[in-house]
Amino acid sequence: MTMRQVLLISVVFVWLAGCQTLSHGDTESAADVAGASVSETSSDSERPSGDSDNATDVDDFESWIEAFRREAAREGIDGDVLAAAFDDVQYRERVVELDRSQPEFVRPIWEYLDTAVSATRIEHGRERLAAHRDSAMLAERRYGVPANVIVAIWGIESNYGGNFGDISTIDALSTLAYEGRRPDFARGELMAALRILQRGDIDRERMRGSWAGAMGHTQFLPSSFERYAVDADDDGRRDIWNSIPDVMASTAHYLDEAGWRSGEPWGVEVRLDEGFDYGLAGTETRRSSRNWASAGVHAVDGGSLPDFEQASILVPAGAQGPAFMVGPNYRAILRYNNATSYALAVGMLARQIEGASGIQETWPRHEQPLSRQDVRDMQQLLNGLGHEAGTPDGILGPNTRHGLRDFQRRIGEIPDGFATQRLLERLRDVSGETSQ
Repeated sequence: MTMRQVLLISVVFVWLAGCQTLSHGDTESAADVAGASVSETSSDSERPSGDSDNATDVDDFESWIEAFRREAAREGIDGDVLAAAFDDVQYRERVVELDRSQPEFVRPIWEYLDTAVSATRIEHGRERLAAHRDSAMLAERRYGVPANVIVAIWGIESNYGGNFGDISTIDALSTLAYEGRRPDFARGELMAALRILQRGDIDRERMRGSWAGAMGHTQFLPSSFERYAVDADDDGRRDIWNSIPDVMASTAHYLDEAGWRSGEPWGVEVRLDEGFDYGLAGTETRRSSRNWASAGVHAVDGGSLPDFEQASILVPAGAQGPAFMVGPNYRAILRYNNATSYALAVGMLARQIEGASGIQETWPRHEQPLSRQDVRDMQQLLNGLGHEAGTPDGILGPNTRHGLRDFQRRIGEIPDGFATQRLLERLRDVSGETSQ
């Protein structure tokens, strides 16, 4: 979780590579994770001066490293730690490529969930929980976060440790601090990584993870590690790479600090009455369960709604797909990675690890994905028609959905804010009519 926010996939709302997310304008992929807000592109003054105009020039990178070493020494990092960290540091061109890459198409949420909550992952989650139940239950008792939720985070973040990355965290963060899109953020994470080395929790060689600097089984960024990592096995080190007790406790501690409420579910799938006001859907609208029930919200299984004081209704695929009522624990998961797709994946995986059912309603799988250019066109058309969608950036976020809802009301459709190819064509038609 943290720069790790490596968008957990390139779904309509995330970018997954490492998993604690970042804020990125009109998008749902931003996460608090490292407490990280993202700075904009770097200025020339943030890079070392040099004879070469090539930003990736090795000499310039080495000069930058030397300057950073001096700064870290002033911050109290010992010389031997700096030597271990930077004597053999490497500029990773692939890290820069991944940092700058953008998917051509917006990935539908159902495609993400098909992979994130597959039958194989559910079964492996049950196996991992059985194998490590003592550690998971100790973490649950200490922090109030259910064992199945902890294991679900583990499964989504690294496939239960099967893939948490093998890139040197120092190399990755040094590269991103020098050449990445968020140099100030990466610089702060790099300094945090050095403090972790100095404390002795891990050595440089074993401090490995994703290209974005997210580390270990549940992908903590260094700043999140400093705040939330726990030495649960009492060996004197907080080890999220090799100690499953530490992994379980650290993950639970993170969610506890994010506001997890013991004894409450994260949410429930619901059915919405015909005539439900879809303009109320979204995490920005919060009402009690009783209020939602009076507005036509019912548990899809016919049971009682969870007793939430501050609940929201989610319709990730608009009126055509499943709906969910979510509470404070859903929002705690969003603190780990601020993406609807991610939080639903964690919640649904946790349910099914425990033997509960998956999503009951069907997704609109007939809908074709939009390309980033399609989304830019949609945003430009919405703005041109007076339905403010923000800067046309090709990212489907709250501003774009708000503009879409306004347009849907204008043309007499259900204002669910769900972007489709058909809606894009309607925008083009109406824009053409208006310009004539």
